[in-house]
Amino acid sequence: QVQLVESGGGLVQAGGSLRLSCAVSGSIFSINAMGWYRQAPGKQRELVAAITSGGSTNYADSVKGRFTMSRDNAKNTVYLQMNSLKPEDTAVYYCNADVYGWDPNRGRSARGDYWGQGTQVTVSS
Repeated sequence: QVQLVESGGGLVQAGGSLRLSCAVSGSIFSINAMGWYRQAPGKQRELVAAITSGGSTNYADSVKGRFTMSRDNAKNTVYLQMNSLKPEDTAVYYCNADVYGWDPNRGRSARGDYWGQGTQVTVSS
């Protein structure tokens, strides 16, 4: 079964940096696009950054120039380097992956959309 595990969240002062990681594990045949989303209290989940299997990235306007997403295909891991953090970046950050792997519920390989459990990022002013 495919699993996504995030790490790297925490508490940081405004202007500081954090690096989030998301490792994909399980019976994986290929990983397509991956993304980082965030959800602040009382707000909808929003896309922060995304990366294709080839490494092309796109970012939300609110994080352009401050956040950098990268991936290590050999490790099935993506990263989100967050610099110049602001209090408004405070949220639970979720990793998302479009994965072709073994689906035990279907008893066959299948393409699926998977989410991690989330990691809290808190930026103090």
